[in-house]
Amino acid sequence: MHKRAARYIQFFGWAFIATIIVGLVIGELAWTLVVFLIACVLWSTRQSVRLHQWLYDKSADKSVPESYGLWGDLFEGLYHIQQQNQVTRNRLTGMIERVRTSTNALKDAVIMTNGAGQMDWWNDAAGQLFGFRDETDVAQLITNLVRDPDFKRYFNEKRYDDYLELNSSVDPNIVLRVHITLFGAEDRLIVAQDVTRIHHLEQMRKDFVSNVSHEMRTPLTVIHGYLETMSDAENIDEQWQRPIRTMSGQTQRLEVLVSDLLLLEKYETEDRYKMENLVDVQALLASVCKDAELFSADSQHTVTLVCESQANILGEENQLRSAFSNLVFNAVKYTPDEGQILVRWDQDRSGGHLTVKDNGCGIAPEHIPRLTERFYRADPSRHAKTGGSGLGLAIVKHVLINHSATLEVNSVPGQGSEFSCHFPTHKLSFPAAKSQVSAQI
Repeated sequence: MHKRAARYIQFFGWAFIATIIVGLVIGELAWTLVVFLIACVLWSTRQSVRLHQWLYDKSADKSVPESYGLWGDLFEGLYHIQQQNQVTRNRLTGMIERVRTSTNALKDAVIMTNGAGQMDWWNDAAGQLFGFRDETDVAQLITNLVRDPDFKRYFNEKRYDDYLELNSSVDPNIVLRVHITLFGAEDRLIVAQDVTRIHHLEQMRKDFVSNVSHEMRTPLTVIHGYLETMSDAENIDEQWQRPIRTMSGQTQRLEVLVSDLLLLEKYETEDRYKMENLVDVQALLASVCKDAELFSADSQHTVTLVCESQANILGEENQLRSAFSNLVFNAVKYTPDEGQILVRWDQDRSGGHLTVKDNGCGIAPEHIPRLTERFYRADPSRHAKTGGSGLGLAIVKHVLINHSATLEVNSVPGQGSEFSCHFPTHKLSFPAAKSQVSAQI
């Protein structure tokens, strides 16, 4: 117990004893006790009024009231608590102000909304890019202010693994990249970045690739046709036959390259949110594996398909066929004759998984992170033999991005490679039960 409180109680006890003695001396013990109790009540009442005025009367003196005993301890304790709270409040206020100032200095728009989607706060950049006004838009639903169907769907679906690009409501020429993060009780932190310059550069690159590829198609077809005619002619000198065959092969490689460039450009520009068709994965894989057997021809590869899941994929069949074919055909290309290739489709709690495994030459670890880059070649000599364009895995990557999926590569040089496509649960659909398919192609 506090020393002052102990002394106060001791003083109160001695005063009570003194009152009793006085009452016995004058012969009025009852009245003496009544007077003592009334004095105590009046003292406590006066101190309570002073405490109330100090805490709630804004016009009263805010210095700590002078008092003694328990009331003195109470006043001093409350005063110290007030001081501590004020220090804490000043520190938090300063921190909040610092966060606001630093956030307002950002060129990216930052918006905070509550669980209902009402706007709590935004920085200056958000006001400039979206046209928000402090005096009218606080507590408004953000989906009422950003009137873009794609944004409303993105906001409400709560799947924020990827970003969304949209045009600014203030200036349609400004392209914004929006990313949302959930926190608290489904509150949202929205960050929007002006990527207009990057978007224009990317569009220029796509237009250039598309235009050049289209322009190259016709002359390549003509050249290839003449080369075929010349190679079939009987009156061509023997010294020209080899150059003609070489030119014909290189022309075919250019045609494959142009086709892959156009395909990649198409997949990059397609709207991923419209890919919701039901794709029968088992039938698609069976068709791809059959084509792989024909592609293998005299190499006599063993292609085994195992489907342990009945799940189908919500997506675009042509894109998935292109991605799966690239993976399986690559396994055929880079696996020695009579090699083993396993294609497996299964699922678990995290989603569906397509695995293509071979026992070929494998890939060195330093090449794996860059395999999906355009024209990257882990071993250029192998591509020269197989006629690859260097765009196959880039196509696979963009197809998987369009289907919210990811690619995982595991390989050991000399022991083979394993390519795995991981599809999230929301991209799967489960039809009526089917028997497990396990086929050797």
